[in-house]
Parts: sequence; C-alpha cells; structure tokens
Amino acid sequence: MARPKLGTLTIAAAYIGTVVGAGFASGQEVLQFFTFFGLNGILALSLAGVLFVFFGRAVLRLGNELQAATYSGIVRHANGPFLGRIVDGIITFFLFGALTAMAAGAGAIFAEQFGLPKVWGSAVMITASLATVLSGFHGVVMAVSFVVPILLISVLGLCVATLLSFPIDLGAVRLWAETAKPVIPFWPLSALAYVSYNIVLSICILAPLGARAADAGAIRRGALWGGFGLFLGALAINLAILTLPSAAAQFEVPMVFIAGRFSPVVKGGYGLVLLAEIYTTAVANLYGFTARVTPPETKRFKKIALLTAAVAFAASLLGFSTLVRYLYSTVGIAGLLLLGGLTYRVWRRK
Repeated sequence: MARPKLGTLTIAAAYIGTVVGAGFASGQEVLQFFTFFGLNGILALSLAGVLFVFFGRAVLRLGNELQAATYSGIVRHANGPFLGRIVDGIITFFLFGALTAMAAGAGAIFAEQFGLPKVWGSAVMITASLATVLSGFHGVVMAVSFVVPILLISVLGLCVATLLSFPIDLGAVRLWAETAKPVIPFWPLSALAYVSYNIVLSICILAPLGARAADAGAIRRGALWGGFGLFLGALAINLAILTLPSAAAQFEVPMVFIAGRFSPVVKGGYGLVLLAEIYTTAVANLYGFTARVTPPETKRFKKIALLTAAVAFAASLLGFSTLVRYLYSTVGIAGLLLLGGLTYRVWRRK
C-alpha cells in the first residue's frame, strides 16, 4: 500500500512540534539564548528564524532525495563516512537522553504545578509517547501536527495578554541586559547554537518527513512556515519575559511565572500546555531513537520501543536539571558539525 504523501501544513506543524519541548515552552531556552541580550535578542531571534528555514529545508530535501527512513543516511551523506558515524552516534545518544529529560520534566510539572508525585508525571508521559510511537510514523506525524496549533494559540494568547497588561519598559530592559550573563556572550553565535541544538532534535522526524513530502513545493513551503512558526512562538515568549525580566529570570520555568501573574487557573492551564509541548518532543525522540536501532517496518521495532521507554522512565528518576546539565555541550558539538555538513551539501548543489 502506498504511503500517504504529506503536504505543507503537515510538514510545518511536525517541524514545529518536534522542536517545541520542555525548554521552549517553559521559556528557559528563550531566556538563555535570547532574552539575556535585551533588545539584541530580537535580532538573534530573527537570525535563528532564517536559519531554521534554511537548515529545515536542507534536511527535508536530503530526506526526499535519499528517501531516508531514518536520519542516519542524511548525517553520513552530509558529514562523510568517518565523521558521519561520530555525529550519528552522538545524535542517537542525545535522542535517548532527551527522551529521558522530557519524562523527568513531566514529573517536575506534576510535582510543582499539581502537587502530584513526580513518578506519576514521568509514567504518564512515557506511556502516552509509547502508545503514539507504536501507531507508526504516520500516527506520530498526525499526533504532533494536531497538538501544534493548540500550543501556538495558547502561547501567543498568553503573551499578547501579558503585553497588553504589563507593557515593556525599554529603559529597564537595557539596564537589566547590561548586567545579564548569557552562557554564550555573542548574540549571533547564541542564535546559531540554538538552531544547532534544535536541528539535532528535529532531524529524526524531518528526515523521513522529507521522504514522504508530496513534492518540492511542499518541502519549501513547509520549511518556510515551520521556521516562521518557531520564530513567532519564540518571539512571543521573549517579549512576555521582557515585561519583567529580572523577576522571570529567577525561575526555572519563567513562562509559568508569567502565567501566574494573571491567576492560579491560568497558571495551571499553562502547565497543561507545557505538558503537551513536552509530549510532542518525547514522541519524536522515542521514535527517532527506536528507528535508528531497528527499522520501523520490522517486528523488533515495537519490542525495542517498549524497552527504550522502560529504560528512559527509570533514568528519568535522576531528575530534570541533572540530565539537562550533561546533555547540552555534547549536543552542541554534534549540531555544529551537522550544520557544517548540511551547508557544504547545499553549496555543492548550487
């Protein structure tokens, strides 16, 4: 039976849904990579948006040309056989680590927002992700694509309400930014690092997504709308945090603090949105890792997915912050190598 071909909106939504996860929805990634630069953070976000379109399209096109079932073929094509194996291994390790971090993040939200045991949150997230992955790649794409519009509307709605209720004080932002200490002190490099990290995260879905794209136009438009959606969502979060940056920066989940400025109900509602965003990324990570270990069409796929989910659940008990601390530097290196290889392939094609 012929596989269904995917159109522009499905590709764009799947791209966005794979990237938005615990770090994005919480506001912590946006704070670290963009908000700390004050008004220059908006320039960094604009650069990141352009890079998301460029590299998203590059991965989708290669996925289509190679008819990739997983990201491995794209990585080795872009980086060569030797370096490709190294990058491939790092990405595979990261997908499992990120899945574990998403499960731990869900546990943290259950505990901090709803007063429930962390293990419940991790168990619910792993179970929901496993059920989606076992439905097959088309089920994964449809689930992620369905959730994305709800997420974007919720994030944009909260941010617009925040800007209308609490206007940005440009003078206060400038003063705060002068003393802020971003991890990467140069905003263009910070934008590149952010895109690097997230392309590594999304390549496991973008690669087979490109193989199933309806045509070249769907790839081009899907990358464009996907990159624009990521830019718009991150910009909205950035502006919301800038309404009170000094206070928001003190929280591990700045956007829950922003939501809490309205009412406990809004705060709890955003906690649910955050869980939904974690779900989309957890699904992508579990599918990508399992598909790399064994082809999705084989009988072993479901067994490997179940085993991976069980091990990730156990590892998630280590805690969210501990896991994230050891993942970022490794992923950043792999991401820059991957982006370099993709840029070279695009340049060679011209």
